Amino acid sequence: MGKAAILFSGQGSQYSEMGLDLYEKDPLFKETLDRINSEIGSFDLLEVLADKNQQLEQTMYQQPAIVALGLGLNAMVKRDLPELPLGGIVGLSLGEYAALITADALSEKDGIKALEARARFMQEDAENSQSKMAALLKPDIAAVEQICRKLAESGQIIAVSNYNSPKQVVIGGQADAVSQAIAQITDAKAAKRAIELPVSGAFHTKLFANASDKMAPILHEITFSEPSVPVISNTTGQPFAKESIPLTLVKQIVSPTHFADCISYLFDNEDVDTTIELGPGGTLTQFVKQVDRKVKRYQVEDHDTYQAFLEEIRGN
Repeated sequence: MGKAAILFSGQGSQYSEMGLDLYEKDPLFKETLDRINSEIGSFDLLEVLADKNQQLEQTMYQQPAIVALGLGLNAMVKRDLPELPLGGIVGLSLGEYAALITADALSEKDGIKALEARARFMQEDAENSQSKMAALLKPDIAAVEQICRKLAESGQIIAVSNYNSPKQVVIGGQADAVSQAIAQITDAKAAKRAIELPVSGAFHTKLFANASDKMAPILHEITFSEPSVPVISNTTGQPFAKESIPLTLVKQIVSPTHFADCISYLFDNEDVDTTIELGPGGTLTQFVKQVDRKVKRYQVEDHDTYQAFLEEIRGN
């Protein structure tokens, strides 16, 4: 095999009780989550994961919970596969914090504190706007971009917010503008299907400018290091460099994500032929398949999927 890429999941993939079986069965996973829980200042991570009060539906809890699960799984991978050849790391949106922590570009403590603030600021912006997002399947991307651009020129806030794969992009913005865009895209046959997403706000659009502005001083106070392995930025499609990390993470909140470009970069430049998604849902693994079906894909989110992953990758 060539090299592997670690993928960290983004928002929307969470579910009740995620990670709790690993917490009970794997001492290192438990140790990692307990440590992260001590670094979180505003809530109890284990209560959120248990989700008795539906806290996982809220952005401010979702983001740290998903990153904690990813970091716990990554600790297990490093323990059990110390010789795994790693070509790069990609995190989708909030997953970039897990990616940068994993690449030693950001301390876990600083990363969790920054992510906690990011999640809180983004929840505030989500609550202050009537917005929505819609996934477009098999889109004519140029036509979709043109429709969004024309609506934006009329003064509305709307844009393509996620370029996930050749077969899926997501648009986001003010609710009325997204509804108009869906109607126009349907009329123009610019996508096979449009699916409104159950999210709390139109992430990666200008509607989150306040959150982006508030994160700037927090991120610029953090000491970053050069990543030990390439971490490919959703915003630029290129590897993060130490000096540009804070500004790129600030821009990321209001800029479209380019997951497909990130994956293509690793395939083309880092000899990556295997992806390992650490986190709930398996969404990124589906996007990888749509970018290149030949790539070996693993997705790990609980004890059973982890054991199956270990057994298969050790057999290769």
